[in-house]
Amino acid sequence: MKSMIVAPQPLAVEQGALTLMRGGNAIDAAVTCAFVQAIVDPQMCGIGGYGLAALTLAGDPTVRTYDAQALSGGKTTPDMWAHKVIGLSPDGWGYFLQGFVNDAGYTSICTPGWVRLMSHLLATHGTISWEAAIAPAATIAEQGFMVTDRLSRDWRKSAPYPQALSLADYIRRNPEASRIYANSNGELPAVGETVTNPDYARTLRHLATRGADDFYTGDLALKISSDLAANGASVTSQDLASYKLTKPAPDYTSYRGYKVHSSTAPHGGTTVLAILNIVAGWDLRAMGHNSPEYIYKVAMAMKAAFADRNRFMADPKFVAVPTQWMLSPERATQWRDHIDAGREIEAMPFPTGQPNTTHVTVVDKLGNCVALTHSLGNSSGVVTPGLGFIYNNSMINFDPLPGHPNSIAPGKGRTTGMAPTLVFKNGAPILVLGAPGASRIITSVLQVLLNVLDFGMSASDAVLAPRFDCQINLIRCQRRIPSYVLDEVRARHPIIHLPYSHGEMGRVHAISIDPVTGGLTGGAEVGNDGMALEV
Repeated sequence: MKSMIVAPQPLAVEQGALTLMRGGNAIDAAVTCAFVQAIVDPQMCGIGGYGLAALTLAGDPTVRTYDAQALSGGKTTPDMWAHKVIGLSPDGWGYFLQGFVNDAGYTSICTPGWVRLMSHLLATHGTISWEAAIAPAATIAEQGFMVTDRLSRDWRKSAPYPQALSLADYIRRNPEASRIYANSNGELPAVGETVTNPDYARTLRHLATRGADDFYTGDLALKISSDLAANGASVTSQDLASYKLTKPAPDYTSYRGYKVHSSTAPHGGTTVLAILNIVAGWDLRAMGHNSPEYIYKVAMAMKAAFADRNRFMADPKFVAVPTQWMLSPERATQWRDHIDAGREIEAMPFPTGQPNTTHVTVVDKLGNCVALTHSLGNSSGVVTPGLGFIYNNSMINFDPLPGHPNSIAPGKGRTTGMAPTLVFKNGAPILVLGAPGASRIITSVLQVLLNVLDFGMSASDAVLAPRFDCQINLIRCQRRIPSYVLDEVRARHPIIHLPYSHGEMGRVHAISIDPVTGGLTGGAEVGNDGMALEV
């Protein structure tokens, strides 16, 4: 059996593959890749962010999850922004607030858990040193990396609404980020240009020498907390010092003879599994892949599961989330009967944050499997002078109005769509996957699961197949689904074509494992620079 790694950034995939080639295991490769992703995709992920990992070890069918949420700072209050609400984003990506206070700058930052996660993964399940995992990223930050066409396009996209920001806007609003990434005219690098970040390289080498604890209680923590305090952030030195990741048991369900494990509250896996439970009562294969009947039924199952998610999903340390009920056969039957009867589904609007994150999936030759989703949200744009890295903007994921499950509270984690997922057959893993893309992670991971488990597609074909999404109102379809199919669905439910053949959905990265031969097949999102590499 060989090893394989799949992720959206080719340079990061290469470094993860080199780790595997040198004898490292899947955990070593995932952490090494994640550090490089932090450099080459600086607003998607990094040491100022958060993450969620699901893994299984060779010979042990237990699925372990490690959750390093971004936590609301100790200075926050539930009603702190109630008077600043402009309204919910039309596409569901969070609330618009006056002054972008939840979206950009110091006030948008939550306590980062990323460093704790990477350190714990490596110390608990890895075989290489912390220094070895960090070294490739530090070298690339110092020597520079070439801007890809995808990154250049992202930096040049306009904000979708007047009340929103573009990716470039986050950088331009912060002097230190602008110094690193923009020229004197405020323009960000074009495709083929080289970006260096020696400050980030020094920070990484400091972490490599001092250890992960330095980020939370040492010299780095002092620099971070002093800068945050001086600029009105809610995150304090005590928030850093007391930060702990959690190890929740994953949710799971049985689906057509497979056992599917995914993330539990406050993340997206519960909703993935709830949709699977609903569609399990229909013969999807007989409907035909992406037929009008298939799109309608699966979209309504999505909408139904989101109706429950949007009412109840929250940090279970603060709110009792009824995951057992949401995943019960009785609830699935209720929704299936509701859909079969043609009744409307009312799903309340819900602030889901913004659709930027990243992911890496690894399976090694021993059979260790890792799915790691990690993020900065859209990034706050904030860089502490001299440190080089950008902080998350996870406050945008909270409901700014008090009294709701996902409202703000000190030390609280907010909902995410993250859904690193592992599928087993007869006690052995046969599919490992995950995606970036906010709440559209849920619907995209779901469709790749159906493509493999119901339609027998390879991982690559399953990821490549065109997708759709339905959460609170319209069914949104990629352009590769024909108009005549949409016309038939439209008679039963509002549906639109997106102006994109790829993208605007979760960007899934998957590896399938042949249960007989152990052969690996990788599926990488081609619309997002994705790369699968077997070694």
